[in-house]
Amino acid sequence: MKALIVFTLLHSACVNPASATEINAPPGLSFERILEALEIEINRIQTSYLPEYKTLQIGIAQVRSEMQYAQSTEQLVKLIYRKDHLLELLDITKQFEYADISKVRYLKGLQLIRLLYEKMLALDHHFEAVTTLGEMSAMANPNTYPVFNELKGILKQENKKTSFELPSLLGDNIYTSIVHSVVSLFNSNQTKKEKEAAIKEIECILDFSLNMHQDLNTIYFETAFLKSSSDGLLEGLEELFRSYTLPIGYKKSLEQCRSLDDWDALKEALDNYLSQMHEAIADASKSDKAFKLQVNLEFSIDRLLQFITQYNSFIDQGAKFYKKFAIMLSSYENEAFCRDQIPGEFAVLKEKINNSIDKFNNAYKPAEINGSKLKEVLYGLNEYD
Repeated sequence: MKALIVFTLLHSACVNPASATEINAPPGLSFERILEALEIEINRIQTSYLPEYKTLQIGIAQVRSEMQYAQSTEQLVKLIYRKDHLLELLDITKQFEYADISKVRYLKGLQLIRLLYEKMLALDHHFEAVTTLGEMSAMANPNTYPVFNELKGILKQENKKTSFELPSLLGDNIYTSIVHSVVSLFNSNQTKKEKEAAIKEIECILDFSLNMHQDLNTIYFETAFLKSSSDGLLEGLEELFRSYTLPIGYKKSLEQCRSLDDWDALKEALDNYLSQMHEAIADASKSDKAFKLQVNLEFSIDRLLQFITQYNSFIDQGAKFYKKFAIMLSSYENEAFCRDQIPGEFAVLKEKINNSIDKFNNAYKPAEINGSKLKEVLYGLNEYD
């Protein structure tokens, strides 16, 4: 029986988990599907160990029963030795089971990191595509509109002798430029009708500029802040990958691993690491080494949980920022009246903002990945136990 148990233990330790544990996840794999597959795989492993536990527990119960009826000290000592040996095998079985589960959890952690990386790259591309400050400023600066510059030119010629020109610095400032142009128009020699016609030509441009210039600048700078935070988060993910794979001896960066499609090499490094763990578990003199190898994997998973919390916080923050941007852009009350005069880029920007809200709420957000469920799956902990 002893030989059978040892053979079964060694065999189970070498069994490769099912394909659900592979790092090369199918395209479009979601956080939820990764966790669902992890649960299924853990249950499969736990089920596979049940016969071994049952055999050992029956053996232990039988020995304890025989100990009650031992006829001699020698027989009792032999039974105690046999019981201790079975208990040792039971403990080794638990360690092998935990090692197999750790492998699955670690691989799923890598899948989560890989999926997070793709989302972070998509975020980076998203922010690169956001309207620049130059475009934002031009949108709400009357000096970029031909009709406004044409009026300024006419007024400059008419009032050449009586008016003065603004220095270039003030001339580019939308507020001083507007005030200077309006005052010049009122002081010009044009008739009342001509002045009314001229102001009518630039009415919407001035209204849009005065109402939206500050809001557009705010949107730009806060988007730049989000971009900076996203860059920092991406660096954090790359650092997480380094610390996550350091214990198993994998030395390539996350970017290199992705560009070289080196996931199989990473999994091979993990297999070698777990082989060392299995050897240490089977050798009672190496119990400290087995414990250390196990702790290294658990620490890596802990770092992953911390990063996911940071990622969730950033996505929630981004969604709130873009909702605020949408409110700011929709606050321009004269948009319908001035639609023909204000730039078409304004409508495009509003559409981009609304699309961004949808992306932050859906494409980028890892729904249901934080909290007790993730801890239960990755750590095997249930807060209600």
